[in-house]
Amino acid sequence: MTQRSDDSRRRSPDRSATGRGPAVYTAFGLAAEADPLPPGLHVVATPIGNLKDVSFRALATLAAADAVLAEDTRVTRTLLAHYGITTPLVAYHEHSGEGVRDRMIARMQGGEALALVSDAGTPLVSDPGFKLVQAAIAAGLAVTPIPGPSAAITALVAAGLPTDRFFFEGFLPQKSGARRNRLAMLAGVPGTLVLFEAPHRLPEMLADAAEVLGGTRPAAVARELTKLFETVRRGDLASLAAEYAAAGPPKGEVVVVIGTAPEDAPGPEHDADLDARIEAALARHSIKDAASLVADETGLKRREVYARALVLARRGGDAGEA
Repeated sequence: MTQRSDDSRRRSPDRSATGRGPAVYTAFGLAAEADPLPPGLHVVATPIGNLKDVSFRALATLAAADAVLAEDTRVTRTLLAHYGITTPLVAYHEHSGEGVRDRMIARMQGGEALALVSDAGTPLVSDPGFKLVQAAIAAGLAVTPIPGPSAAITALVAAGLPTDRFFFEGFLPQKSGARRNRLAMLAGVPGTLVLFEAPHRLPEMLADAAEVLGGTRPAAVARELTKLFETVRRGDLASLAAEYAAAGPPKGEVVVVIGTAPEDAPGPEHDADLDARIEAALARHSIKDAASLVADETGLKRREVYARALVLARRGGDAGEA
């Protein structure tokens, strides 16, 4: 049911008492006045790159809020300035302690409406906003989601992999050993995996994923989604690992999407035999030459063998250092 504009829970649009004029935002060169907001926490999704992806509801909420809580106020200030929004910004990030949350709760209990945003996309997805949401719920305050862009969902629909069941993992551990352990735990998930990754760690992460999950798993690497240089590279884990091992880390934000293992994926016996062949070749040849020799012997794709050879060579180097 649509609430009446004079609902007692809504604040007056006259904000002259705080020194601010009416809540206004600008879109398509036209200024629009936003309706007042009820007190509480408004969780607002913002663009992941392209500023045009913001919704009218998000703009109205950001304009009408008493303050916008942002991970990095410099990033959010760019969005607000683009749409002519002058709402004050307050820093709220992973280092914000309980005292900061208590002050925000007190403001909302006093009748204010606060908007929570992340640097990009939907808040609470790999950011610290959930603690504030929990505190607001515990205090009996209203929490209103304003849906919109999400890098995880955007990458999922662009990857060309099954979307009926998927699991969002977020960021894997930074160190290879812990990362491989976590990937092993994810191996049995009966659905598509969606992961965030820092660009400088992408080549090693793909090599670990090919080793643990199997090089034949279909995958996609989505980079700079919604931005000018948006790219989505699709293939299997082995080919993608080899590609980024050769090309080096990409630039920009990265999302990795990994499908379930093909039904005809080679079993452990095949992998053990392949590893033995590669290790024997590595004892006498460079990684590139060893991969070529084993690919010729087995009939496997050279890029798949090369990706596995990289993993085995690195593993041998780590053992030697130990």
